[in-house]
Parts: sequence; C-alpha cells; structure tokens
Amino acid sequence: MRVFLAIIFVLSSAGYFAQLTDLHLKNALVVGQLDKPEDRYTVEINLTEMLTNAGIKAIPSLNMMKLGSDASLLATDSIQRLVAAKGIDTYVIVSVRGFDRRFKPSIRKDDLNTALGAGSLFPIYREEVVSVSFEFLFYRNGQFVASDIVKCGNVSERDTVIKRFRKKVIKRIVKKWK
Repeated sequence: MRVFLAIIFVLSSAGYFAQLTDLHLKNALVVGQLDKPEDRYTVEINLTEMLTNAGIKAIPSLNMMKLGSDASLLATDSIQRLVAAKGIDTYVIVSVRGFDRRFKPSIRKDDLNTALGAGSLFPIYREEVVSVSFEFLFYRNGQFVASDIVKCGNVSERDTVIKRFRKKVIKRIVKKWK
C-alpha cells in the first residue's frame, strides 16, 4: 500500500512541477500588483528589463494604462486587443506573497479577470523582515498556465530586496521560464 501511495505521490508531483518546464515564455506583459506606485514601477521595469535582456519580448503594464490605474482594466476587451496587436499573448502578474520562506506556488487557477482584480496585501519591504517571497502568475490567452515563487532572503532594506529580486529572477528566467 505504501508503495502504491508513493508512486501516486511521485506522479502527481511530477505533473505539478512540470508546468514550469513547459512555459516557453516568448513574450509578456508584466503586471505588478503592488499597492505603492513606486514599488509597482520598480518591479515592472526591472522584470521587463530582465526579460528583454533574455530575448523575451516584454512590455510593462504601465505602458498600457496610466500610473495609479486599477490593474483590472487590463482585462477589458479594448486593452486586450491593444496588447494582442503588439504581439503579446502572455501576462505575467507579479505580487508579494509574504515575508516568509515557507510559501509554495499557488494552487489556485483563477482566470485572468479574477487575478487582475485581486489586490496586494504587502509592500516590497517591511521593517524587521529578512525574507520576501514574490509570486509570479502566468496567463496565456486569458487562461492560467503556471505559477512560480521566488524567495529573496537576507534582506535588510528596500534596495537589498530589489538587488536580490534581480539576481534570483534572472536565474529563474534562464533556467525555467525560457
């Protein structure tokens, strides 16, 4: 019985972890779900730059709507047509999942409209925190494709978070997303 359960566990885990290996990211609209405009701008611009340097066509959502606008506007048909006209079919939604190292990728598979309407509870950095976990949700043609967590540890200020974010995400782009 234990062997049977172990085999089922391994097979179901392999399917769960395999979703990121099949991502093959070619283009992306980067959407930062952060409350502070400066945090959103920083994350979107940094992630867009890293994706572009890796050969992936990327644009920040800030180019599609005004600063301070609600991200759920990206789910409207008119904006989705504009995004598709620019050759973008994948949305990457970035948010801070929390300030702990124990987070796992989300098992929710919400549609794009629901994900864009969700808010963020956390800023990039908070005093007396040493770890920040960023969650990445990938949607292609409006459907959930994959999720990923990047954990940035040993942080002591906002600039350290951005530095660790860049270092970890560059590796993730090359190894798993591309």
